[in-house]
Amino acid sequence: MANEVKQSMPSNRFDAAFVLRLSLAQLISWGSVFYLFSLLIDPLERDLGLSRAQVSLAFSLGLLAEGLLAYPVGRWIDRGHERAVMTAGSVLAGTCLLLHSVVTSQTGLYVVWAGLGTAMAAVLYAPAFALVTRRFPHDFRRAIITLTFLGGLASTVFIPLTAALMNALGWRAALVVLALLHLLLCAPLHWFTLQGAPQRQRRVAGREASRDAGLRPLLRSAPFVLIGVFTVLMMSVTVAIPAHMVSLLRENGLPELWVIALPAAIGAVQVVGRLLLYFFEHHADLHRVNLLVPLLIPLAVGVLLLAPLTGSWQVAVVGLFVLLYGLGNGMLTIVKGTAIAQYVSRDHVATLNGALGVPLALARAAAPLMLGVVWSPQAGYSHGLWLLLGLSVLGVGALMLAQRRSLRQTGLKSSGAGGPG
Repeated sequence: MANEVKQSMPSNRFDAAFVLRLSLAQLISWGSVFYLFSLLIDPLERDLGLSRAQVSLAFSLGLLAEGLLAYPVGRWIDRGHERAVMTAGSVLAGTCLLLHSVVTSQTGLYVVWAGLGTAMAAVLYAPAFALVTRRFPHDFRRAIITLTFLGGLASTVFIPLTAALMNALGWRAALVVLALLHLLLCAPLHWFTLQGAPQRQRRVAGREASRDAGLRPLLRSAPFVLIGVFTVLMMSVTVAIPAHMVSLLRENGLPELWVIALPAAIGAVQVVGRLLLYFFEHHADLHRVNLLVPLLIPLAVGVLLLAPLTGSWQVAVVGLFVLLYGLGNGMLTIVKGTAIAQYVSRDHVATLNGALGVPLALARAAAPLMLGVVWSPQAGYSHGLWLLLGLSVLGVGALMLAQRRSLRQTGLKSSGAGGPG
C-alpha cells in the first residue's frame, strides 16, 4: 500500500528527461502550426484567389479560438487533466492540417484555422508552462526556461523544412507530412509523458470556498491588471510580426535566400537569449532583468522600420533586427510565462493566465489582421510597424508599474527572486 501511495504522488523534483520530451512536442507544434502561416500567405492568395486581408483573417480566427479557450484549458490543467488536454490537442492539430491540405474555399480555410487555433490552446506554451509550474513548484522557472530551449528552435527548423517540403511536394502535400508529425509523434509523446499528473489536494468545503474567494481579489489587483496589459500588448506585437515576416522581407526586395534564412535564424537567436537569461538570472537582479528584456522588442521594431532606408546595407540592418527581436522574444517568453507567478500568485497561475484569454484572444486576433488590412502596395507594412512600435512601448511601461506595485505590496526587496505565493 505504501508503494502505491508513493507512486501516485509525483515527485516535485525537476525532471530533465520529462521536460525534454515535452520540449520536442513544443518544437513540432510551434513550427508546424504557428510558423506555418507566413509561408502559406502567397500560395493561398494565388490558389484560392483571396486578398492579403482575407488570408490574414484565417490566422486571426485561429488566434481568436486559441485565446477564447485559454481559460477553460487553464482550469482543466489546474485540475490535473493535462494528459487528456494535450494529447487531444495534438490529434486535433494533425486532423486539421490534413483537412487544410484539401481546402478549396475561403469558408473552409476559416474553419480549418479555427480548429488549429483550438489545438494551439491545448498544446503550445500556455498549458505546458502551467503543467510544469504544477509539477515543479519550487523549480518552475528553471523548467520553463529549459522547456523553451528546444521549443525556441521551431522557426529555425520548420521554416526552411516547410519551405523545402512545399518546393518539393507542393503546399498541400507538405501539410500532410506536417499532420503526420502530430498524429504519429506529438500525440504519443503527450500521452506517455504526461502520466501521473499531480492532483489538487483534498480540501474541506470551507477551505475550498476560501481559496476560490481568494482568487477574486487577485483578478482585481493592480499587478494582475497591469501584467495583463503588458502581456496583451507584447503578445500582439510578437504574434503580428512572424505572421507577415516572409511577405514583409519579400516586399523589401531581399533575395529569396535571405527571406527564408533570416526568419529561420530568429529561432536560434531566441535560444541564445534564453541561455543568456538562464545565466544572468543567477548573477543579476531578477526584476531588473524582467524589465530590460521587453525593451529589446521596441528597439527591434524601430530597426525594422529603418531597413527600407538603408540601401545596400539592408540585409545587415534586417540581420540586426533578427538579433534584437530574437534575443528579446526568446527571453520575453520567459518573462511573460513567469510574471503572474512572480508578481501575483503561484497558487492560481493557470487560472489567472486563463483569465487573460479573452483580451489576449481579441488582441492577438486583431494584430495579424490589422497588418494585413493596413498593408498597401504604396506604403507596404510601414504604418502597421509604427503602430506595433507604440504598443510595445506601452507594454514595457505597464510591466514597470506592475513590478513597483507588487514589490511595494509584498514588501519584497528588488533583489528577491520570489513572488507572491
